[in-house]
Order: sequence, then structure tokens, then C-alpha cells
Amino acid sequence: MKKKIFLVYPPSPVLNREDRCQQPVKDLFIIPPLPPTDLMYLAGVAELLNFEAKIKDYSLGGDFIKDLEGFKPDYILINVAMPTFESDLKALKLAKKRFPNVITIAKGAPFLVCAKDTLYNNKYIDIVIVGEAEETLKEILEGKEYNDILGIYYRDNFTVKYTGKRPFIDNLDALPFPARHLVDNNIYIRPDNGKPQAVIKVSRGCPHHCFFCLATPVSGSLVRRRSPENIILELKDCIKRYKINNFIFWSDIFTQDKNWVIDLCNAIIKENLKIVWSCNTRVDTIDLEMLDLMYKSGCRLVSVGVESGSQFILDKITKKINIFEIRDCFKMLKKAKMKTYAYFVIGLPWDDENTIKQSIDFAIKLDPDFVSFYTAVPLLGTKFYNYVQNYNLFDKDYSFKGAYYYPIVRTHNLSKDRVMELHKLAVKQFYLRPAYIFKMLSKIRSFAELKNYIRAGLSLLFNS
Repeated sequence: MKKKIFLVYPPSPVLNREDRCQQPVKDLFIIPPLPPTDLMYLAGVAELLNFEAKIKDYSLGGDFIKDLEGFKPDYILINVAMPTFESDLKALKLAKKRFPNVITIAKGAPFLVCAKDTLYNNKYIDIVIVGEAEETLKEILEGKEYNDILGIYYRDNFTVKYTGKRPFIDNLDALPFPARHLVDNNIYIRPDNGKPQAVIKVSRGCPHHCFFCLATPVSGSLVRRRSPENIILELKDCIKRYKINNFIFWSDIFTQDKNWVIDLCNAIIKENLKIVWSCNTRVDTIDLEMLDLMYKSGCRLVSVGVESGSQFILDKITKKINIFEIRDCFKMLKKAKMKTYAYFVIGLPWDDENTIKQSIDFAIKLDPDFVSFYTAVPLLGTKFYNYVQNYNLFDKDYSFKGAYYYPIVRTHNLSKDRVMELHKLAVKQFYLRPAYIFKMLSKIRSFAELKNYIRAGLSLLFNS
């Protein structure tokens, strides 16, 4: 009989849980829920070892206890995010109470910092995985002795032991494709057209180590890329088996290597793949030649981490870009006919009324198709978290539950309540401009798209 592993996004509020991207969906208006691609990768690893794998994303509904008792797993693994840390762990507590012999495993970015304490304080957790999980889980499921498995914390009687850091995976092509057959792909849709959308993880790692970002702590400073040939195989698999033609090319920094981007785009064109895809960029890593080829191969939206309209703030967070580069980037994107999505962060330690107003004004001048104004979140493992602790910017009763929407920390100059007021002001001033509304209405090409924009607009009006 096959052994079983249950891979779970816990029954907590809806979050996109891709470690560096622990963001809620409900309060951010146009952020779609992303499929549990990390769990699908791990399920693919388990299936290669002849395990029966089950994946459930309970943030979107479902009966965890009923599924647990019906499946009766030998192993259960959950992805833990900082905004829902305590409620996430309850899933393992329930599993251990119902099945005392089940091996309970937790993974997630918070464990870069708090793995040891978590095991000490929660006796129902057997193993915490730190870092990239695919090779670590493989060795766990193979039955290797825990002390011989790099990248885990485990309990040995009354002692918590750490086995040491596991090296990052050099050859991403060696990983199995995500086990998409274990999820309902039709749940995870593009917010504009309502069509299923898959996440293709094309690379890992970022060399820039920005103040607030988890990309480098989670995935390292060396950018490791899959080969275009390997990515093409996964795209074809999605098109043929799952009828998916819409994709997010997920990376910490997609456009870092121009030659690789060009090779990938040329491969998509050569294979005549009729797909639509989006990606992220850093403002100082693009040019028109690259963007024109990206558009030709199906790219229609590029997201940009602007972060702030204040050069003072950009310098403080070690972003290593300037206002002029940001303006030039958006000019190029628009010239290449790309839709643009700008990310801003409000409530960084040095923010005041003036710097936040500069961000709002700058967002309006850039005039992207979409913008998200996040409230600053000092996630465990970031330079931001260490700074906030050192300068006592947390309130005594701080909670991560409203992360990215309701502020968790004050700034040196503003209270949390004032940051929240300015956040709401930013959203309203950007999205409720008549010029913006007219522009977006003029771009609508289907009734489904119209419905989704109306839904987003109503959410914006009633939640701001």
C-alpha cells in the first residue's frame, strides 16, 4: 500500500503564500489568489517516490477535518505565513490530535528566524523545513535519518536539533513539474478575463537584498534560472493537459539576464505557443529590444517594484534605483504596448506626510494600468524586521493579521492610524480619477472583463 502525504494551505484567510510574497487577497482589490505551486512541486517529488499525494488550499474553503480523516495521511505538510502564523499551526495540532502517529511538517519563510522556538513551544510539530524544500522533503520521505538531512529542525526527545543549512538547488531543470492534476486549476483565474492562470516558476534568487524584501533571504543572491527548453516543456504540458493558456512567469527578478529572456521569448515564438503571460521587472534591467520581443511572444503585463516616489526613501531602503530610471522604464513599457502594474510601499520607517504624498503624486504621473499600495510589513528575516525591533516601532499589541492592509508598525514620523488614512487616500486618489476610469473602460474587450472591473471597483469603494 502506498504511503500518503497531505500538503496543505491551512484554513486561514486567503494569502498568496509564495514565501517572499505573503500577501492577502481580500483587501488588495485586484490581487488574484495564486495556485499553491510550492505544494505542487512537493507533491511531484512525493509522487516520484511512489507516494499518494493530496493537496488542499483551505483558504478558499473546504472541510479540513473531514478531508484529514478521509485521507488518513502518513505525513502532513503545511505552508506557514507570518500574517497567519498562529492559525496556520493549528492545522498540525488538529492532525496530531486525530492521528498521533502522523509525521507533521511545517515550512515557510518565517522559519528562517523562528524555527527552533516554534518546535520548542509546539510539541505537535515533528519537523520544520528551512529553505528550499524539494530536496529536503525527498530525503524525509525516503526515510533518511533526520540528523543526516540538511535544512531541518527536529525534536529528539526533549531537545530541538538543527542539521545545518542546505545549499540552494543549482539545477532547477531537475525538479519535477508541479503536480497540477491534484488541484482544481479553474479556481485560480486572471482577475480581468476570468480564465485559468498558472504560475510558471522560471528562476530563483535575487542579488539586490532590498530592505523590506524576503527574496534574497529565501532564495539567495545568485539568480538560478531554468533553461528555456525546460520551461517550454512545462508550458506545453499546461496547454495540452490542462487547457491553460494564461501564465505568470514567476521569478524574483525576471529581466536580470537579457540573453536568457531573449532565448526564452524566441523559443516560445518558434514553438508557436499561443499564450498570454506576465512577469516582473526591475527598472534598470530592460530595454525596448527585449520588451518588443516579450510582447511578440505573448507578454501583456509587466509589474514593477517602484516602492516610493521619494528618492530619499528609495535610498534609505537600498533600492539602488532613481526616479528618472523609473520614469524611463514606464515610458518604455508603454511604448512596447505593455500593461503596467506598479507596486508602492507606504509606511516605511522614514516615511512622513510629504514622502507619502510624493508617492501618491508619482503613481498618478506614472499612470500605470494597475497599482497596489501596500502598507509596509516587517516580515521575519528581512532587514526591515531587525530595524523595527531595534528602534521600537512595533506597538505592544502588534499583530500580523492585517498585513499589507492595516499597518503593523508606525514610522518615525507617523502613527499606524495615520499611515492607514494615507493608504486609503492613495488608493482613492489613484483609482477614482475620472481620467483613469475612462482609460480602463476604453480598454475593456469583453463582458467578463467588464464584470471583473465592476467587482474590483465596488470592492474599492466599500473597503476604502
